[in-house]
Amino acid sequence: MSAAARRTFVLWLMAMVAGATIVWNSRFSADMSFFLPAHPSAEQQVLVDQLREGAVTRLLMLAIGGGDARQRAALSRELSARLAARAEFTAVRNGEASSLDADREYLFRHRYLLSSAVTPERFSVDGLRGAISESVDLLASPVGLLLKRLLPHDPTGELVSLLVGLDAGAQPNSKEGVWASRDGEWAVLLAQTAALGSDIDRQAAALDVIREEFAVARLAAGIPDASLQIAGPGVYAVQARATIKQEVARLSLISTLAIASLLFFVYRSFKLMSLGLLPVVSGALAGVVAVSLAFGTVFGITVGFGSALIGEAVDYSIYYFVQSDGSDTATWRSRFWPTIRLGVLTSVCGFAVLLFSGFPGLAQLGLYSLSGLLTAAAVTRFILPQLLRGDRPQRDLSTLGKAFSQLAIVLPRLRWPVIGVAIAAATLLLANRGQLWNQELSALSTASAEDLATDKALRADLGAPDARLLVVVSAADREHALQAAEHAGAQLDRLVAAGVIGGYDTPARFLPSEATQRARRGSLPTAAQLRERLPLALADSPLAAAKLEPFLNDIEAARTAPIVGPEALSGTSLVLAVDALLLQRRDGWSALLSLRPPPGDSLGEIDAAALRSALTGSGALLIDMKAEFDGLYANYLSEAWILSLAGLVAIVCLLAATLRSWRRVLRVIVPLLLAVLLVTAGLNLAGIRLQLLHLIGMLLIVAVGSNYALFFDRLGDQLHQEPRTVASMLIACLTTTIGFGTLAISQVPVLQALGITVGPGAILALLLSACFARSAPRR
Repeated sequence: MSAAARRTFVLWLMAMVAGATIVWNSRFSADMSFFLPAHPSAEQQVLVDQLREGAVTRLLMLAIGGGDARQRAALSRELSARLAARAEFTAVRNGEASSLDADREYLFRHRYLLSSAVTPERFSVDGLRGAISESVDLLASPVGLLLKRLLPHDPTGELVSLLVGLDAGAQPNSKEGVWASRDGEWAVLLAQTAALGSDIDRQAAALDVIREEFAVARLAAGIPDASLQIAGPGVYAVQARATIKQEVARLSLISTLAIASLLFFVYRSFKLMSLGLLPVVSGALAGVVAVSLAFGTVFGITVGFGSALIGEAVDYSIYYFVQSDGSDTATWRSRFWPTIRLGVLTSVCGFAVLLFSGFPGLAQLGLYSLSGLLTAAAVTRFILPQLLRGDRPQRDLSTLGKAFSQLAIVLPRLRWPVIGVAIAAATLLLANRGQLWNQELSALSTASAEDLATDKALRADLGAPDARLLVVVSAADREHALQAAEHAGAQLDRLVAAGVIGGYDTPARFLPSEATQRARRGSLPTAAQLRERLPLALADSPLAAAKLEPFLNDIEAARTAPIVGPEALSGTSLVLAVDALLLQRRDGWSALLSLRPPPGDSLGEIDAAALRSALTGSGALLIDMKAEFDGLYANYLSEAWILSLAGLVAIVCLLAATLRSWRRVLRVIVPLLLAVLLVTAGLNLAGIRLQLLHLIGMLLIVAVGSNYALFFDRLGDQLHQEPRTVASMLIACLTTTIGFGTLAISQVPVLQALGITVGPGAILALLLSACFARSAPRR
C-alpha cells in the first residue's frame, strides 16, 4: 500500500471511529413518537403528552398463574410487597384489604370536601330529612352492616355516594382477598413505574425487576412452577425495541454474508470484496450520525431502514470495480462517473424532499438516505481508487454481460405487452382504490396477536376502562385544570342523566379543586345549627337525634379541616386514577375525563355530536383517541404522498436539465413508474394493504432503478459493445435484491414492507429499463 493510500485509509478510519463514538452515545427509540408531528394541534398534543408523559404509559398489568387460589393469593401478596419496596415503582396494587381500607379511610376522612352532594340545601331541614331517610332505607340492603356502623358518623350517606362513584366502572374480581381474573385462574396486580413510558431503558429495568422479584417470591410462596404474564405500554415498547434490534442485526448479518459471498464469487479477491463494503459501512454510519446530531434521538425504524441501505450503497463499488476492469481510474471517471453521479443525484432529489416533512420520522428517513447515499458515493469516488492499486476482478464477466445483452435486445419487442399489463394493473388498482391503503396505525405495530390478546384479557380482569373517548381540558396550573374538569363534569352529568353516556372518570372526583373544597366546606352548618335542625328532620324517623352526636363532631371538624392536596392520596390506589387523568405539561396542566358507554353499548355508539354540543363553550376538547391516531397516520400518509410527488417532479426536472431531451427523460422515468405500478398491483393481488413503508419502498425503487435506466440510456444501441457495464448492472441488481429482499422475512411489519416492495421492484426496474431503452441491432 502506497503512502497516499495509507494516509487515505487512516483518515477514513479516523472518521469511522469518530462516527462510531457518536453512534455509541446516541439515544435510540422504538416508541410511537416516530409518527408524531413536530408541531401538533391541540388534539394531537394530547396524544403526544399521553405517549411521552402520561401515567397510563407507566402502568403494568401482571397476572400470576399456577397453584391453587390460596397459593396464588400468597404469591400476589409477596410480590406486591417486594415491588412496593423497590424505587422503580411508585405504586403497586393487588386488591388487598389493607389497600382498600386506605381508600375508604381517605374517602371517609375527607367525605365532606369530596362529595358533590355537599351544598347548603343538603343540610337544611328538608335536605337532612331526605338524606337520612335514604340512609335508613339502605340499612335493609346488602350494605346495611357497613351503614349501621357508620350511620352515627355519616347519616347523610356521603361515603356511600363516594363509594358508588368509586365502583362506577367495572371492578376486578376478588378471590382469597386479592384481585383475580374473571375465571379465577389468575391473580392480577397493577403496578405503576417511576419511569416515564417514553424512557424505554428504565421501563426495561423495571420489567427486569418484576421478573427477578417474581422468581424469588414464587420460591418463598412455595410455588416454583408459578407463571407470570406482564402487559402494558412499557412491555410493548421494550419488546418493539428488542425486536427491531434483533431483526436489524439478524437481517444485516444475512444480507451482508449473502452479498459478500456474491462479491467474492465475482471478484475472487478478499481484498476487493472488503473494499467493496467500505461505501456500505461508511454510508450506514454517516446516516445514523447525521440523524443523531440533527434530531438527538434515532428511531428504530430509521435504523432498520439503514440495514436496507446495504443493497444500494454496494452498487457504487460494483460499478467501479467491474466497469473499470484494469483501466486507469481517470478513464472510468470520465466515462462512467457522470452517469453514476446523475443516478446519485436522482436518489438525493427523491429523498431530500422528506426533510421538509412536519413529521420527524419522515424527516429522519430523508436525512438518513441523503447522508448515507452521498457518503457511499463519495467513498467510491475518492477513497476506493486510492486504496486500489492494480487489483481488478479476475473473473471474466463479459460472458455474463453478453448473455444479458442478448436478452436486453429482445426485451424492447415486449413494450406493448408490458404497456397492456400496466394498463390492467392500473385498472385493478383503480377498482380497489378504497381498500388499497391501510389507514390504521396498528398496521405498523410489532405486537403479536398473542400479546394483544393478553393485554385485552388483563384489562378486562382489572376493570381498566377503554380510554378511547376523552374529554380534555387544559389550564395554566393544576387548580384551574381541576376547576375546568369540574365544569366539564357538570355538563357530562346531564348526558349521564339523559342516557347518552354511561358515566365518566375525572380526577376531580377524588381531588376536587381548592375552590370547590372551600365552597363545600362553607356549606357545612355549625354544630349549633345542626342541633336545631336535626330534631325537625328526624320527627318521623326511627333514628334519634341524640345518637348523631358523632355526626355533629365530624361536621365541626370538617369545617376547620385543611384543603385536601395530592399528597393526601399517597398510600391509596386512588393515586393511580388521579395520576392517569391529571397531567403536568411543559406549558401547563391537562385534566382528562374518560367516558364510559351506556350499559350494553360500545364506545363507538356514543353520540359524539351530542357530546360536542353539551361541551360547547366549556373550552373542553372531545377526543376519540383511536380516530386521532388513525387520522394522524392518514395525515402522515398524505404528506408522504405529497412529498413523494414533489420528489418525482424534482427528479424529472433534474433529468430534463441534464439529458436535455424529453424523449430520453421518458426512457428513464417510464420504466421506473411502471415498476412501481406493477409492484403495487402485485401486492394488491397478494391481499396486502399498503402502508407508509410501502410508499418509502416505492421511492427506493425509483432511486435504485434510476441507475439502471441511466446506464441503458447511455449505452443506447451500443449495448452489445459494453458487456462489463451490462454485467455490473446485473450484479448491482442482485445485491440490491438481496439487501432489500432479505427484509421480506422480517417479523417487523415496517421492514417487511420495504423488503417485499424493493426486492421485486429492483428486478422489474432493471428489466423494464432494458425494455424501454433505445433498440440495439440484433446479433
